[in-house]
Amino acid sequence: MKYFCHKLSDVQSEKIGEGTTIWQFVVVLKNAIIGENCNINCHVFIENEVTIGNNVTVKSGVQIWDGITLEDNVFIGPNVTFTNDLIPRSKQYPGSFKKTIIKKGASIGANTTIIGGNDIESYAMIGAGSVVTKNVGKNELWVGNPAKHTGYVTREGSVLDLNLVDKKSDKKYMWYNNELAETND
Repeated sequence: MKYFCHKLSDVQSEKIGEGTTIWQFVVVLKNAIIGENCNINCHVFIENEVTIGNNVTVKSGVQIWDGITLEDNVFIGPNVTFTNDLIPRSKQYPGSFKKTIIKKGASIGANTTIIGGNDIESYAMIGAGSVVTKNVGKNELWVGNPAKHTGYVTREGSVLDLNLVDKKSDKKYMWYNNELAETND
């Protein structure tokens, strides 16, 4: 086995990358795909139509349902909730489930709920306890219920206001080649 799996987990998938760690009480269904160097904490459920990229961290208490994709370097905080059926009914199944993509480098805070069909773009950050009801743009910071766009976050984790000014250092940023870059001002 090229990855670590705690003996108290039920891992049915054979598509798990090298260096990944799967802790106790995790269930991974047979068609799920998990990349390299991931950390899947205890009490996580991963359904069949799920793709998880490389270097992803999924904290405890998360269920990742059919139609969810987590790209490389994504962080999913404890007890994050994903939905994939906007009108759920017992014993009634939709023809297809809503798809949600959490793109490269995005971070989702603890106890966030992401309503199915909404994508989170690269390096975005969602504050703990938020309810995401809309698509979130690249490097955007969203917080609240419902979540609202309140600023930006650099790849390095600096929090910027809506005017692209670092809240701690007062450094100014701008968009350059579709990336946040510090200005010389």
